[in-house]
Amino acid sequence: MNPDQLLTQDYHIPVLMEEVLAYMEPSEGKYIIDGTLGGGGHTEAMLKAGATVLGIDQDDQALSYAAERLVGFGDRFSSQKGNFSQMPELVQSLGYGCEGKVDGILVDIGVSSWQLDEAERGFSFGKDGPLDMRMDQSDGQTAADLINGAAEEELRTIFWEYGEEKSGRKIAARIVERRQEKEFVTTLDLADFISTFIPRGGKSHPATRVFQALRIAVNDELGVLRALLESAAGLLKPGGRLLVITFHSLEDRMVKQFFKHASQTHIDRKEWPEPRPNPDYEYKLITRKAVAASKEEIQTNKRSRSAKLRVVEKNLN
Repeated sequence: MNPDQLLTQDYHIPVLMEEVLAYMEPSEGKYIIDGTLGGGGHTEAMLKAGATVLGIDQDDQALSYAAERLVGFGDRFSSQKGNFSQMPELVQSLGYGCEGKVDGILVDIGVSSWQLDEAERGFSFGKDGPLDMRMDQSDGQTAADLINGAAEEELRTIFWEYGEEKSGRKIAARIVERRQEKEFVTTLDLADFISTFIPRGGKSHPATRVFQALRIAVNDELGVLRALLESAAGLLKPGGRLLVITFHSLEDRMVKQFFKHASQTHIDRKEWPEPRPNPDYEYKLITRKAVAASKEEIQTNKRSRSAKLRVVEKNLN
């Protein structure tokens, strides 16, 4: 599908829009990085508020779509292909010289509505398509590569650690057994196979957690999130804010723990006689608890029901 076709439909409905604008406070003169540009919804709102925005995304179609959508904002909008874990390198390569000068960073750790709905991307088992799941379709191994090539122990670990799938051991064993006769090629092939021996739990499809785990593994989502969390403070100016939106417990737990640790002036351990200064103290917590979507937003966008926003602000000294 080309960008012209994308422009005729809803690419992605941005979640927690009002909350993002309230915490980011975009305005004229502010420089903001949207690390997950997607369809450009959050970026457009921040541009309309007067800010200058650099959008980063590893999806070529997202970049093309956003470029057409936001062309009217001139040089206040720019974009760069890449992963948000590469943010410092991308910013440096553009020659902005803005290390320590960024007013805000936003990342939305979710798959866009279009990516989920487009069968060719292979993220969902709702429609048959190739087992791909790569955010950047020009690079890296696909979900099919992983399913058909990884050792049983590795698959078991992926299903448990990234999908929290209790039947991961059984699923991994059956997948390895089946692929010896016929490799998995499509999303429905894998999903239907799993449903033959794993019963449906409530409304969830038996393959839901396996697909989540594969997507996380293929894109190294936890690794790139960790890299972002560790590097963001170096880009932010004092008082600058980091906003992170997550959609499942693994990512939210990582963000919560990182923010909690990085906002403590001192740390303590049982073996220490007294608390010691925290060498990683960089932020002030702005949101003590995760901010969730309102009932009104969930009614209009069901995918927002699992979204959680957490915010920190870089220390002034």
